[in-house]
Amino acid sequence: MRSAILDLRLTDFRCYAAATLAPAGRSVFLFGPNGAGKTNLLEAISLFSPGRGLRGVALAEIGRRAPAEADGAPWAVSARIGCGEATLVIGTGAETRGAARRLVRIDGEPAAPGDLASRVRPMWLTPAQDRLFLDGPAERRRFLDRLVFAAWPAHAADVGAYERALRERGQLLAAETPDALWLDAVERRLAAAGARIALARARTVQALAEEIAGREGRPFPRAGLALTGVWEREAAAGAGEGEIESRLAAALAAGRGRDRAAGRALTGPHRGDLAVTHLEKGRAAAESSTGEQKALILNLVLAQAARLSRVESGPDPILLLDEVAAHLDPFRRAALFDEIEALALQAFLTGVDASLFETLKGRAMGVHVDASRLTVLEP
Repeated sequence: MRSAILDLRLTDFRCYAAATLAPAGRSVFLFGPNGAGKTNLLEAISLFSPGRGLRGVALAEIGRRAPAEADGAPWAVSARIGCGEATLVIGTGAETRGAARRLVRIDGEPAAPGDLASRVRPMWLTPAQDRLFLDGPAERRRFLDRLVFAAWPAHAADVGAYERALRERGQLLAAETPDALWLDAVERRLAAAGARIALARARTVQALAEEIAGREGRPFPRAGLALTGVWEREAAAGAGEGEIESRLAAALAAGRGRDRAAGRALTGPHRGDLAVTHLEKGRAAAESSTGEQKALILNLVLAQAARLSRVESGPDPILLLDEVAAHLDPFRRAALFDEIEALALQAFLTGVDASLFETLKGRAMGVHVDASRLTVLEP
C-alpha cells in the first residue's frame, strides 16, 4: 500500500517551537550544520510508530526546553499521510509537559501507540548503528528486532512481554525462598514469548537472506546472515512454536539454581546474536572497513524495505537515514539515491553539506536546516 507523508507539523518538539514541512509525498534531504535540528525532524517521524523512536529516550525528555518565562506547552507531532487513495491524519504527543506517557490520535479519534503500525511504517538508520558489528550482541539484537518489527508489529509486544517476564523471574529467584508455583507460571509466559521471538527472528533472517541473494550485482556488499542463539537456531532448523516453547520452559526450570547463582538467566532469546559476513570478501563484518560496514547495514535495511514494499496488506516503509551519506563513496551514494527512487519509497536523509545530495537535486525536496529554521530550496 503506497504510503507517504504529505505534510508534517511539530510543536514544542526538541529545538522546535513550531515547524511545518510539506513534502507532498516526495523524498526529502535535509542539510545544515551540526546541532541545527535535522535529526530532530527524523525523530519526530519515527514516533509515528510504537515505542520510543530512533533515539530510544524517555518521552519526557523530548519536549522543547522552553525559557523560564514560557508556559511550557507539551510537545506534539502530527502528519497528514497518504495511504493508497486515502488520506489520514496522525498525531502524537504528551498530554502535559514532561509526561512519560504519550497520546495518539488517528483521524481525530483516540488510539493506542500499537495502532500506528498498520498505518505508517518508519524504518531508520542512525550514526549510533555505525558500531553495530563492533559493539556487543545486545545492539545487534535490537537492530534485528527493529527489522522483524517492521514486518510483524506483534513482535514488539512479544519482546516487551519477554523482558517483563525475565525481570519477574529474576526477582523471584533472588528471594530467599522462591515460590515454585509462581516461577512455573512466569517461566511458561517467558517460554511462550521466547518461542515466538525465536521464530520471528529466524523467519526474518531467512527472508532477508533470500532478498539479498536476489540483489546480486548491486553496488552494495552482500551480507551473509546467521543466528547464533540456541533457540533461533532451533527455529531455523524447523522446530515449531510449541516444540521450542516446551524445550525452553524445561531449560528454564532446570537452570534455576545456576541462574540464581549467576544473577541472570543463562538461556533464552536474550542471549542470541546476529552474525554478519561480507560475502564477496568472505570475512566477518567486524573486520571490514568503516565504509563497508555502513554499506552492509544499509543493504540490510534496503533489503527489508524492498520486501515490505511488495506486501499489499501493509503500508510502505518510510526510510529515515540520518547522516547515511557520510561514509559512502560518491558511486555508492548515487546508487543509494537511485535505489530509493526505484523502490518508489519516501525517504528523509540528513547531512551537513548540500553537496552530498547533488545527484538528488530535482528528484527530492531539499531543505536547509539552520538554528531550527527550515528553508526549502527552489526546485
